[in-house]
Amino acid sequence: MFHALLADAVLLLHLAFILFVGAGALLVLRWRRLLPVHLGAVAWGVYIEASGAVCPLTWAELYYRRLAGQAGYAGDFIGHYLLPLIYPAGLTRDAQLALGAAVLVLNAGLYAWLLRRRPDTRSVRQ
Repeated sequence: MFHALLADAVLLLHLAFILFVGAGALLVLRWRRLLPVHLGAVAWGVYIEASGAVCPLTWAELYYRRLAGQAGYAGDFIGHYLLPLIYPAGLTRDAQLALGAAVLVLNAGLYAWLLRRRPDTRSVRQ
């Protein structure tokens, strides 16, 4: 039971990381100190998608699932509703590259929007 809970916790962490990679620029609007963390997360997400590597969070989750005696993801709420978001069926190499490009485009757009919204501080300094 404990290992199954750990596997579910890693899955939720993975989902949170994916959401942060995709839309973390919106958090940077509120908390500017997150900028380097978010840019690093975006770089990692793009690397994983472009290289075809497997994220360590995936390995951690599968490790805990094996320890829990689980062979697959069917049967529980998290497995049924969240796994298809993180591990979509039929994910191809081209789809991975498109996801990586989409992450770059989305974040470039969000940061461009943030920069346009930023108040001009030059007039305050004069």
